[in-house]
Amino acid sequence: MHTDVVLLNLLLWMVGVSGQPRSRGQMLQSHRHVRSKREMPPTVAPHGKNSSPIFKSPDITKAWGSNTERLLRIEDHDFTMRPGFGGPAVPVGVDVQVESLDAISEVDMDFTMTLYLRHYWKDERLAFKSNHNQSMTFDSRLVKKIWVPDMFFVHSKRSFTHDTTTDNVMLRVYPDGKVLYSLRVTVTAMCSMDLSRFPLDTQTCSLEIESYAYTDDDLLLYWKEGNRSLNTDKGISLSQFLIQEFHTTTRLAFYSSTGWYNRLYINFTLRRHIFFFLLQTYFPATLMVMLSWVSFWIDRRAVPARVPLGITTVLTMSTIITGVNASMPRVSYIKAVDIYLWVSFVFVFLSVIEYAAVNYLSTLQERKERKLRERLPCTCGMAHPGMMSASYSEVDANTTGNYGLSEENGVKRERMLVQLAMESDQVTGHVGTSAYSKAWIDTHVIDKYSRVIFPGSYILFNIIYWSIYS
Repeated sequence: MHTDVVLLNLLLWMVGVSGQPRSRGQMLQSHRHVRSKREMPPTVAPHGKNSSPIFKSPDITKAWGSNTERLLRIEDHDFTMRPGFGGPAVPVGVDVQVESLDAISEVDMDFTMTLYLRHYWKDERLAFKSNHNQSMTFDSRLVKKIWVPDMFFVHSKRSFTHDTTTDNVMLRVYPDGKVLYSLRVTVTAMCSMDLSRFPLDTQTCSLEIESYAYTDDDLLLYWKEGNRSLNTDKGISLSQFLIQEFHTTTRLAFYSSTGWYNRLYINFTLRRHIFFFLLQTYFPATLMVMLSWVSFWIDRRAVPARVPLGITTVLTMSTIITGVNASMPRVSYIKAVDIYLWVSFVFVFLSVIEYAAVNYLSTLQERKERKLRERLPCTCGMAHPGMMSASYSEVDANTTGNYGLSEENGVKRERMLVQLAMESDQVTGHVGTSAYSKAWIDTHVIDKYSRVIFPGSYILFNIIYWSIYS
């Protein structure tokens, strides 16, 4: 009996001890549970409890997008629609700062311009509360999430927005919903040039800005401050042109399939510098023409001197004309420089033709003189043998056509030949010597007249040319 009581008490004690302690696995699980709670962010204690949790300050740099969108209520509106959809057209003001005119090409008929393009409009959906009435400035990341005007450049060939070191785009939003959208753009656009007066021409080119999708019923595009909306840097300059004027205009453009659109024009007038072309084209052409006149003072019998001189000037003029046309577009009309070069080419060519005529008449003269000498021995029995003496010899016959003689000597020699021909006719009965005398006189005066006619005609041409095109 006593033994049973002892065993019963021992059993009860063991049961009591086994109910109090926890196993090792339970202790680790409890420790992990406490650690996980410690790492969890604090939560607000429910009402009725006096606990005061500690909050971590949020990192606003990591939550930029959500904070901006929350402030501007971007998620609350549909920005695929224009401001005031269904109502009157939204006014969009534009101003431009021209940074540079990079290139103007006559061959491609285009120009390249770098500019700052700024848009101004009001979107009440972007209005926000501000105690200090300060604007907020953003970069291109927010531009993709709101509505902006869909501007494009009409007749543009290439264009791009600069992205060094980041996208050159700026968006500024004011508390009342006004928006300024600015970007830096380089555009290459078409410019229809009239080169009929080249290189003494003046060209007017235009850069045209227009909305691609919105007609004038949805978007009213205008220059913000008229001509003052267009500003240019003072350092803008071009190597071949002088920029005379920048001005703005506004017109309506009609498309048969879509309707009427507001179009803004940036017009600028360029006047070409002439000094480069004077040095490279006009002066060389003039010198070649003057060089061709030198042959008029060279003895007509000096064929190796006059022929190469004429051919050299003709080939040089051809090279000048080819060089000028190689750098010009293949237009179907005549340019001012073409008129000058081709007239100069004609003068050079005529100088070669002039020597051909002189040489032909000289050959004809020599044949007449040879026939005359063959008939002279028949006059040995004439009553005037003195005239047939040493005054006429082989040397005299060969030098009668010398253009370097003075006028007096020329007249005396003409008289001598005429008298000899008349005496020969009286003895032999031949006729036709007057024609020979006339041929000799024409050959004698061609170079003399050319020395006056060619320079005088070219000077008259220059006076008329520069009075018309300058």
